[in-house]
Amino acid sequence: MPRRDVSGDGRPRPATIRDVARRASVSVATVSRILSGTYPNAPATRSKVMRAVRELDYVANAHARGLAGVRPKSVAIVVNTVTSPHYAHVAQGVHEEAARTGRLCTVGTTGGDPERELAAIQLLREEHAEAVILVGNINPDEAYHARMVGYARALAVAGSQLVLCGRPPLGPDVPAIVVEYDNHGGAFAATSHLLSAGHKRILFLGRQAGYTTPESRIAGYRAALAAHGVPHDPALEVDSTMERREGYRMMRERLDAGPRDFTAVFTSNDQLAAGARAALRERGLSVPEDVSMVGFDDLPPSADIDLTTVHVPHEELGRTAVRLALKSETPGSAEHVLLGTHIVVRNSVRPHVGEASATD
Repeated sequence: MPRRDVSGDGRPRPATIRDVARRASVSVATVSRILSGTYPNAPATRSKVMRAVRELDYVANAHARGLAGVRPKSVAIVVNTVTSPHYAHVAQGVHEEAARTGRLCTVGTTGGDPERELAAIQLLREEHAEAVILVGNINPDEAYHARMVGYARALAVAGSQLVLCGRPPLGPDVPAIVVEYDNHGGAFAATSHLLSAGHKRILFLGRQAGYTTPESRIAGYRAALAAHGVPHDPALEVDSTMERREGYRMMRERLDAGPRDFTAVFTSNDQLAAGARAALRERGLSVPEDVSMVGFDDLPPSADIDLTTVHVPHEELGRTAVRLALKSETPGSAEHVLLGTHIVVRNSVRPHVGEASATD
């Protein structure tokens, strides 16, 4: 067992870089260069140093390395919450790609609070993360745009790269990478699938004015109606956030309001679909026998309820964000990548003939 020095109060003293140098019989500068990866190829010396590191259980001082100009290899992802399956799967993709390239992945949450987001960005800038990846449905107003432009430029000055996942571009002169997926095309395909099955009264659950993700999806829904010559009825669009309980609430309220005026439902995500399905079942209605339904996201629970939905490449979104951020040796690039989506057909849609009525 190696000798462990103790401090004045009797507790073990952490090993220092000088202890490693002494154990390996080399200079402190040599240890520093080997640990930072800048030492010339000398396998014997490196082997001695790394053996001393293991024996002494030495951990490099990140602050000291920062003062010496050695950048830590890390990327960070900042999300609204880690309890949402959507964010969790994107974060998994970020983690996998970071690990593949030998980097640490840091995860932060904001709860949708701009002040918490700002604090996270400032901390990550100080920590010199190579990439800061922001994920989350947002309202891209003027204040948001100004804030993001400030983030992007401050991070670029610090040598970090801002990546926006599922958020709108900031402009050609702003050093931020944008990676998003085709919400509009996916919603168009999902709505067209219902229309092709004979449904003309399609209830849309999850409209959220001003927010990028639901607005893109409802735009695809409306475009599909227009392409199939079906009149747009604003009364079939219902506002809500994207949680399961909201799907349940909206469907219960719709059924309580009077005779059912729809034969199919398109929900802005799969969680809303699960909640709406539960409310239908409480009223003795089943999917797809009484009401056809499609969702959006294709997260694992959608297969459990046999839901036709739109596949979103969540993990690939995270992996692509890391790859793009790290591929350039000069942080501050501006690139825009759009990933494709596609419909996954399961057993939640049945052909319909005729208009909806209270006895459907």
